[in-house]
Formats: sequence, C-alpha cells, structure tokens
Amino acid sequence: MTLAGPNKEQLSTAEEVAEEQIVDRIFEAVIEQRLPAGTKLSESALCQAFGVGRMRIRRSLLLLASREVVELHSNRGAFVARPTAEQAREVFEARLAIEPNVARMAANRATGEDIAALARHLELESQAHANGNRRDAIRLSGQFHTMLAEVAGNSVMLRMIKELVTRTSLIIGIYGAPGVTNCRDDDHADLIDALRKSDAEQASNIMEAHLRHIEERVDLKASPGTGVDLISVFCGTGKRGS
Repeated sequence: MTLAGPNKEQLSTAEEVAEEQIVDRIFEAVIEQRLPAGTKLSESALCQAFGVGRMRIRRSLLLLASREVVELHSNRGAFVARPTAEQAREVFEARLAIEPNVARMAANRATGEDIAALARHLELESQAHANGNRRDAIRLSGQFHTMLAEVAGNSVMLRMIKELVTRTSLIIGIYGAPGVTNCRDDDHADLIDALRKSDAEQASNIMEAHLRHIEERVDLKASPGTGVDLISVFCGTGKRGS
C-alpha cells in the first residue's frame, strides 16, 4: 500500500508559513535596528542565511515591500526602506491619528491580566533603558504599543500599528541620536496607570503627548546608517558589516 503524499494545498500552506517566518525575522531585525535603512538585501545571502530557495526569498521580499519595510528597485534589488523626512512626518501623523483612540479603547477594555502583562513588559523596558541597551529599549518600547493595540481588541488597528512601529524604528535608526529610543518608559507607566483607572480620556491624552515627544526628539536632517553582514545577522552573531 502506497501512502499518499502531501497535496498541493498542504504544500502551499507550508510554503506560506515558511515565508511568514522569513518575513518576521527580517521585520524583527529592522525593529531591532540590526538592519539599518538602505541596507541591500542580497537574495543569495538571504538564501544562505535562511536555507531556502530564491523564489521563497523573493516572495518574502514582496511581502515586506507591501508593508513598506523594503523597497524594490529594478535591476538593483531589494533594500531596507529609507524614509525621507516628509515620509517620517507622515508616519507620525498616522500614529497621532490612530493611537490616541487605541489607548482610549484599551482603557475601556483592559482586564487585570492585560494590565499585569503590560506592567511586566514595562519592567523589561525600564531595565533596558537603565542598562543603556538602545536596541532592546527600541524593540521593547515598540512592543508595548503593539501590546496596547492587542488590549484594544481591534485587529485592523493592530496590523497598522505593527507596521507604523516598524517604520518608526527605521526613522529613529536614521534620524535619532545615539541615545534616542522610541519612547520614554515614564510615559508608558502613566498609560498603564490610566488603564488601571479605566480613564479613557487620560489614556488618549497621554498617548498624544507621548507621540509628539517622540517626534520632537528626532532630527530629520541626520544621515542614514551603515550596512550589515546579512548572514551574520540571521545566523545569530549580529556582526556589523563595513
């Protein structure tokens, strides 16, 4: 008796999962600023780093391009997005339009378990700030905003905020001074306090002031960062390239 192999639909699903994993890894490396803006994403290097074929890498890059994390240039290849000063302003405008309402919704819907999870996350964020670990501080502060969107319970807003947080990290990486991170953990503590009180108006106001503070600390005239060794980044060493 011959066992039936996986059908076409099963193979397709497996490929999609693998591509999403690649997308998530690259997405995370951008958030953590291990892939600075303008870094060339060599297909051959990514194939070697992830152990997959060229077509899967190309599909992953197309997904990242649809999220505006990657820019695709004819005859030149793929590059980590390098937002202009005007695009940076548009990102902050979008966050100001969305996130105060997300904070309002989160204040109305947060459970005790949600608040406890945010408080635990804030401890990690505060520790990263105290240790001067800029990369972890940026990653954790961005995650705080996506966690808040999860508490708000709107999947569309959550997806938008994930993308905006990633683009903000790019902007901070290009235009932020060495000591600048996405957020102040004191502001996040105030947001958690507003959630504890179920004070939607206070949460919204804190979020608006918080986002304006981040934008004010970004120097939109700064120069972009340098490239990296892709294989080292995705094989766990994170070695900087020249």
